[in-house]
Amino acid sequence: MSINDKLKQITIEDYIWIIYIGIIVSSWYANKYESDYFKYNDTISKEKYRRIMIRIFTILVIVYLYIFKGSFNDLMMIKKGDNSKKKELTYLSYVGSLLILFSGIIFLYIAYKDENIDVEIAFN
Repeated sequence: MSINDKLKQITIEDYIWIIYIGIIVSSWYANKYESDYFKYNDTISKEKYRRIMIRIFTILVIVYLYIFKGSFNDLMMIKKGDNSKKKELTYLSYVGSLLILFSGIIFLYIAYKDENIDVEIAFN
């Protein structure tokens, strides 16, 4: 990977950090609606909370797909001559990004299916 490719990747990562900040603020905002639902049995707050959580996890799955794609591409770029440490770490990065993607999909599924807010989910 060239220096320009690395710099481009870092710039994209900067945007992902901004997205994460937006996710954190949205999660904090969603907690207000969740709290209102449990305090006052406010079904409108429950639905607002659910919509926000579905949006949050949809965005996260998209980000996780991007990260997974990058890890997959790095794995495909491994050459026979690369040292074993690089191979191991690249493979572990791929597995980690795959697991994060799976977790995002699972949390999105929970957010969508949990109509009564029985399960606590959070952006971690």
